[in-house]
Amino acid sequence: MLKIKLVRFGKRNQPHYRIVIQEARTKRDGKYTAKIGHYAPTQNPKILEINLEEYKKWLVKGAQPTETVASLAKRFESGNPFPEKKKGLSKKQIAKNKMNNETKEGTLGHKSATEKPVEEKKPAAAKKPVKEKEIKKEEKSVGKEEVKTK
Repeated sequence: MLKIKLVRFGKRNQPHYRIVIQEARTKRDGKYTAKIGHYAPTQNPKILEINLEEYKKWLVKGAQPTETVASLAKRFESGNPFPEKKKGLSKKQIAKNKMNNETKEGTLGHKSATEKPVEEKKPAAAKKPVKEKEIKKEEKSVGKEEVKTK
């Protein structure tokens, strides 16, 4: 059975992949029947090129794409495979904005409906953990006293 796979090339930590048609049982980097594209995820911007005509021909012939290749082909067909992400606020900036909003509310004398009054915490009485050896000594001493009293 034929598979449409990724074959890895490139240095360590700098992978480049060829999208190839290969027997299902061959090694990942073994011989391949045809090359239909390539993918370079580490370059900026990422590079993805697939010959869609060849890809569809091989699908008709019965070649099955791996999950990764199928998703890459779907992305490539969309026209914009790797859209730029919108930058959101960092966690630090969100916390800073929240703090500013609280201080503004406090200066105006308004309290939001969601705020609850702050309860003071009472310090808990510290208990010493009892060790197993101490417990055994107490039991032995109690047992000796009972014997002496009889």
